[in-house]
Amino acid sequence: MNDSDKPGLHKLSTSTLVIAALGVVFGDIGTSPIYTLKECFSPHSPHHIAATHAHILGVVSLVLWALILLVCIKYLVFVLRADNKGEGGVLSLMALAAHGLSEASKRRAVIVLLGLFGAALLFGDGIITPAISVLSAVEGLKDGGLLGHAPADLHAATAWEHHTQWLIVIITVGILIGLFSVQFLGTARVGRFFGPITALWFVSLAALGVPHLLRGPEILAAFNPWHGWHFLMTGGHEGFVILGSVFLAVTGGEALYADMGHFGASPIRRAWFTLVLPALALNYLGQGAMLMHEPELAHAPFFQMAPSWAALPLVLLATAATVIASQALITGTYSLTLSAVQLGYLPRISIRHTSEHARGQIYIPLVNWLLMVACLALVLVFRTSSNLAAAYGVAVTMTMLITTILFYFAARSLWQWSIAKALLLCSLFGLIELAFLSANLLKFFDGGWLPIVVGIILFLLMTTWATGRRLVRARMDESALSQEMLVTSLMRRQPITVPGTAVFMTSTSGRTPVALLHSLKHYHAIHQRVIFMTLVVEDEPWVPPSRRVLVESLGEGFWRVTGRYGFMQKPDVPRLLRQCAAHHLEVAAETTTFFLGREIILPSSKPGMARWRGKMFALASRLAEQPATYFQIPVGRVIELGQQVEI
Repeated sequence: MNDSDKPGLHKLSTSTLVIAALGVVFGDIGTSPIYTLKECFSPHSPHHIAATHAHILGVVSLVLWALILLVCIKYLVFVLRADNKGEGGVLSLMALAAHGLSEASKRRAVIVLLGLFGAALLFGDGIITPAISVLSAVEGLKDGGLLGHAPADLHAATAWEHHTQWLIVIITVGILIGLFSVQFLGTARVGRFFGPITALWFVSLAALGVPHLLRGPEILAAFNPWHGWHFLMTGGHEGFVILGSVFLAVTGGEALYADMGHFGASPIRRAWFTLVLPALALNYLGQGAMLMHEPELAHAPFFQMAPSWAALPLVLLATAATVIASQALITGTYSLTLSAVQLGYLPRISIRHTSEHARGQIYIPLVNWLLMVACLALVLVFRTSSNLAAAYGVAVTMTMLITTILFYFAARSLWQWSIAKALLLCSLFGLIELAFLSANLLKFFDGGWLPIVVGIILFLLMTTWATGRRLVRARMDESALSQEMLVTSLMRRQPITVPGTAVFMTSTSGRTPVALLHSLKHYHAIHQRVIFMTLVVEDEPWVPPSRRVLVESLGEGFWRVTGRYGFMQKPDVPRLLRQCAAHHLEVAAETTTFFLGREIILPSSKPGMARWRGKMFALASRLAEQPATYFQIPVGRVIELGQQVEI
């Protein structure tokens, strides 16, 4: 993997980054027009309203102003300013908000818990987005009339509907299996095609909307926020519930911040304001204008916008766009997993780099197959995008609300905003998101529970893992011996010295590894040169090579090496040892013996963790990838020494 600090970004022109960002950043929000107004007005939607003139004007107004307030103002104007060394996303924002606070601080604890829950909810969202996106695009085969029309006979029409729906499900399943099956190849090669295809998609969105807008320009009144407000105030319970469907228009907004590290804030802003927002607005306005004159098309307003000759090309383009959107979310889930593992909130799992030159190009087999199984299960159980829409939105809204809260803390600590300024701004966004969340929670028993349950399970796993690791370190520190004391002791009573170099990995700098004490106890010998190595993950995404390694001589052939990594970087011990040469310590990993301690966790009644969580931590420890594999230590050069630890 390229070890430079911010590889590639400064070498690409802004226009190139704008095009590239289209395929990765805006895929999810760019495919929302396929199903947003459909869920608001389609008779097949479990939560819909009649497609009257006033309702259409009010809903389109709400959609436009949701895009303006939450995406344009919240994310693009303010949240993108919270730049953690070039990276964005809920975990980066969590690190910024907690920066400078002590480990014992209650505020830090609240910030970390919020950040972890937000990250866990994004995993829940990750299993729904590919399913609903691809399914809604393939449904265009039926909505666009490409599969024929239902027979007049009621019994025959029911059978036709059943067979047609299962055909759509089978095609969707095939596309998803194909998408997840090629993930091991990496997206570096195909990524260059994402931008142009997505650019064509947004141009098509605008082109579909303009003719209908010209025939019904009265829909432009939707830019007046009064229509949206009037709809909410007079719509009663029905008007409030529809907010859950309106929110579908801004799902994917979190990606604008999460993917900032790949492209930078400026290209994302340019792409949004020059192409994405105009295309989305024109398409929503066009759908609204069409429904005002032909409300009977509410069952599939997006695909009904196209002339009959363009139905098949539109379905194919929509499918390509949704596959790209799914790919972007899968890649984002990989990055989120890597961050969580590096920060110590998830066990080590197999992470493969699929490109030597492209930053962030990773493949995580376990996550990939879990996502695939979950997506396929959702498609087979829910079967239609309308049914899936009931499960969609709850987790995203919660994550957006958590981002708002974390932004408040970050603004106070980073830019020293006054309480009044930070509270006023975040309260505005928070009230809007609370309204959307309340409406989405009404869909809880229709499927909205699913991403929340997934999020809670992952949140418990992350907090349990972090707490367990802290307790293990505390138990081991109880009988710890400092490295300096060990060196002094060995100088007084020197054991047998054997030739070669030994590297002892330790999680706490300055503490003598238990593996070394066990080795001395059993072999009564020590290597000619001993290196204590500690790998530290910083609260920043990327640590440059200039700060990667710290080498200290402890005398008598003992050395202390500290490697520093960002939470978006995977440690590479052989590379780290090569970098030690610049600090007068030359080590060849191929001829070095690595000693690793392996803790065997025994749940007990000791204070610190509930017994059931102790069992969860013990199971996760057994399933975690071997340290030697994760740290890329040469096979055959590792000796593991176990120790039982009660927690």
